Amino acid sequence: MLSPNGPGTPFTVLFDAVEEAGTSLPADYQRWYDGDWVIPPAVTRPYVYVNFVVSHDGRVSYGHPDYIHGGHVADGSVHDKWLMGLLRARADVVVMGDGTLRADPGHRRTPDYIYPDDAEAFAELRKEEGREPVAIEAFLSLTGELNPDAAVLRAPEARVVLATTTAGEAKARRVRAEGQLDVHVLGEDSVDPLRLLSVLAEEYGAGSVLCEGGPYAYGSLLAAGAVDEAFISLSPLVVGSPGPGEHRPSLVEGVTFLPPNAPRLIPVSVRRADHLLFLRSRYQAPDSEV
Repeated sequence: MLSPNGPGTPFTVLFDAVEEAGTSLPADYQRWYDGDWVIPPAVTRPYVYVNFVVSHDGRVSYGHPDYIHGGHVADGSVHDKWLMGLLRARADVVVMGDGTLRADPGHRRTPDYIYPDDAEAFAELRKEEGREPVAIEAFLSLTGELNPDAAVLRAPEARVVLATTTAGEAKARRVRAEGQLDVHVLGEDSVDPLRLLSVLAEEYGAGSVLCEGGPYAYGSLLAAGAVDEAFISLSPLVVGSPGPGEHRPSLVEGVTFLPPNAPRLIPVSVRRADHLLFLRSRYQAPDSEV
């Protein structure tokens, strides 16, 4: 297998739990990541993991037109970009909300887009793990509308799933793409995440699903108990509260929890690179024992 170029220097493990059974990272990747990341086999639904970078004060975006995407919160971290490429390389599907596409329409959720220096290595990793050359990009949309200028809609090789509501179906059917575009109606007034995961598994053979946002998509998955693990890059930057006319979202939006039903994510590893901490946590159901 082609060895990755990596992010320049290896991650440093500060804490790492024992891995369970599943598909391990190849040895050359483990040298850069300083350890393993095992993907468990899909059982009743695909393995779902999320990836966000958050500021020191818990924001995921500056909400400013000139500083809209997570890379600004990550302070340009090469390790954050490389890890994002790795997470994408092991995903059969990348899921996000339509707001993420509106905020950054030129972005493709592919490993080579975020980390081109390891494009060939990531492509070979996908092949070795039995994945399609290009992951499906799936969008949750209440209205059924996608930005017509989005790069993913202009790419002939792209495979897009648009999950919408009964109310959004008509507009969803009018969306046009150069590549494959499939529309699925998965709820009356909201998109049911569990139905989406079933569709992705049964109709597309997905065994691993990466959620890249935004906070509303992550919130809906958490509320449905449909998250297995979270990869959170903790930045040293402080974003602050939004000013007039701004929205600086936190990690989770659109859902509310109280202690009896609050989702719990237990840390299973902590890594460091430069001034960022890279936290990996495993979901635990609210009624599970600590």
